[in-house]
Amino acid sequence: MKKLIALMLTLCLACLSFAACRQAQPEDAAEETEQTADIFRFEDYESDEVFNIKQVELSEALAEKCTSYKFTYLSDGLRIKAYISIPQSMIASQQPGKCLLYNRGGNRDFATLEKETTATICAACDRIVVASQYRGGGGSQGKDEFGGADLHDVIQLIDLCEQQFTFIDMDDFCVAGASRGGVMTYPAARQDSRIKRIIAISAVSDLIDAYDRRDDMKEVLLETIGKTPEEDPAGYQARSAIYWADEIKVPVLMFHSRQDAQVDFSQAEALYEKLKDHVDCTFITYDDDVHGLHQEDFAIIRKWLNGEEVQGNG
Repeated sequence: MKKLIALMLTLCLACLSFAACRQAQPEDAAEETEQTADIFRFEDYESDEVFNIKQVELSEALAEKCTSYKFTYLSDGLRIKAYISIPQSMIASQQPGKCLLYNRGGNRDFATLEKETTATICAACDRIVVASQYRGGGGSQGKDEFGGADLHDVIQLIDLCEQQFTFIDMDDFCVAGASRGGVMTYPAARQDSRIKRIIAISAVSDLIDAYDRRDDMKEVLLETIGKTPEEDPAGYQARSAIYWADEIKVPVLMFHSRQDAQVDFSQAEALYEKLKDHVDCTFITYDDDVHGLHQEDFAIIRKWLNGEEVQGNG
């Protein structure tokens, strides 16, 4: 009888130990999963404000350098389309990385972001790159106002970078603007101290000058802003850094071709003269008519972002 009782006690203890082990497994597994979670898995950031997240298929060369997603976010209640690209080196390290927000040129559905736009910049600069299509373009809701209320789309994207995308290190947050992107970048930096540096690429800094020089721009600006510079001088000046250059307080890297037919070189030249005495401003010029970046500019941008000295020639 004693042997039988002892055997039963042993079996009971074994069962209890087994049950304890089974209960511990989910906690252990969860702990292990948490330790190996990919902080850059962008699908995990789906929320009421960020949705329709889909990974973008990239060319083999770009896929080796980065992973890209397209997504939709809310700005003033409007659904705005956007892209984000993340360097593979950051994904491997699983450490938050620095970010460059890119403001595209064009208007409405002209010159919208393509699926490899942010990936190309990301691969060249080795930074997280995020970009908005702005309202009224690229499938986004709302009306393009060429730097009016659509500026909120840029500020909202910065909010998301800071508050929701925890894999982004907000130190040295840089914003780049190309062509029309100038009227999104300079005003954003004027009002948002989270922007620490600016890259201006063939950027508009005087919208009144742009209106006066090009008949096709007159039509675009009348359709987007709705008024002429004479009818709304304050609105045009608010979009034009040349009128409040003293309010730009961060380093600026400028690129502009002297024969640029779309944004006259004189705009960049005049702005540089106003910036150079109170901010660290590097002005790189070319004698050709290229509107946008030259291939060698990517290496210059990367050096500048990494804190290396870059010589201007403006």
